[in-house]
Amino acid sequence: MNNDSWLHALGQELARHQLGPDVTRHVIAEAAAHLRDSGQPALRAFGTPQGYAAAVADSLAARRPPRRPPGRVRLDARGVTKRYGRRTVLRDVDLTVRAGEVVAVVGANGCGKSTFLRVCAGLISADTGEVVVDGVLGYCPQDAGTYDFLRPDEHFVLVGAGRGMDRARSRRLGRAGAAALQWDPAEGTQARHLSGGTRQKLNLVMASMGDPDVLLLDEPYQGFDRGTYLDFWQHVWRWRDEGRAIVVVTHLLSQLDQVDQVLDLTVREVAA
Repeated sequence: MNNDSWLHALGQELARHQLGPDVTRHVIAEAAAHLRDSGQPALRAFGTPQGYAAAVADSLAARRPPRRPPGRVRLDARGVTKRYGRRTVLRDVDLTVRAGEVVAVVGANGCGKSTFLRVCAGLISADTGEVVVDGVLGYCPQDAGTYDFLRPDEHFVLVGAGRGMDRARSRRLGRAGAAALQWDPAEGTQARHLSGGTRQKLNLVMASMGDPDVLLLDEPYQGFDRGTYLDFWQHVWRWRDEGRAIVVVTHLLSQLDQVDQVLDLTVREVAA
């Protein structure tokens, strides 16, 4: 079964579960984008169309406890504009995120989603505008972020040191975060020998270490299998319930009704 046939079958299965046309379109668009970016065959990435449709239906049907009212402003971006040469990637982007909120940043490829997150993380400067972060920040890039010749435990210790933790606690927290993503880091394995999906798990664990107040996540689920992908969103909602402010760069969400804001940068893409 090729990917096109799998996506067609997924649409039929979602309809069989009586999911609405809007939700069905979102799920299929999200799956198609993930398959395109990861290069994986659909059966390996998501399993059978029947199994994935059932998992999505179960996820959407799950009753979540009432959300607590949002807290203090943790991230405030005002008038962010960024140019690369003659091309304006971001223009006058505003975003305010409070404690206990999840924001999904969506848009077409090249519209500046990753650039916006890098500006918010302080990795690059905006040409105009400002970003104010209140509290400790954790950042998970879409790729890179790991050191080829370091083992996972050494990554945990490195990040933990920056959070003021000793080596033992850093390893313990890192391995607990890995276990929550269905990953048991092998002793002695360097990051260069990890698969793309496992590297993303490592990036996600490092970003969440030390209970940061703000989490910036740039498509952190690239290469995840179906189960880990659904687990990822459960982690996001748990972090929200704990009072963290979370910004996730993602494709169209099947869970749009379970995020608090959607920032669509497609309409902001401007050619100079």
